[in-house]
Amino acid sequence: QVQLVESGGGLVQAGGSLRLSCAASGRTFSSYIMGWFRQAPGEEREFVAAIRWSVGNTYYADSVKGRFTISRDNAKNTVYLQMNSLKPEDTAVYYCAAGRGVIYQNSLEYPYWGQGTQVTVSS
Repeated sequence: QVQLVESGGGLVQAGGSLRLSCAASGRTFSSYIMGWFRQAPGEEREFVAAIRWSVGNTYYADSVKGRFTISRDNAKNTVYLQMNSLKPEDTAVYYCAAGRGVIYQNSLEYPYWGQGTQVTVSS
């Protein structure tokens, strides 16, 4: 059974940093793409970043490019999202997801999801 468990969310001032973690278990993820999505109140879930586990290729939404970095630790089966220069508009619940689709920005390509972690950025 696939499990994705996020951690690391919290309250931070604008300009600050947070690192989110996603601990993955239940199968081998080498052929998977791991994604981070976020959803603000009243908004649709949106793509943030993704990484192909096997080769480490990374992809980012334009809104976070240059500020966020996605990475993975093979030994710990964990994916990270380092978030720097945070803005109030980054406030959302952040979700980790796993899938084997090719359209990494599309949430429908990801059958497995974590429970989410809240990130709040104050101005």
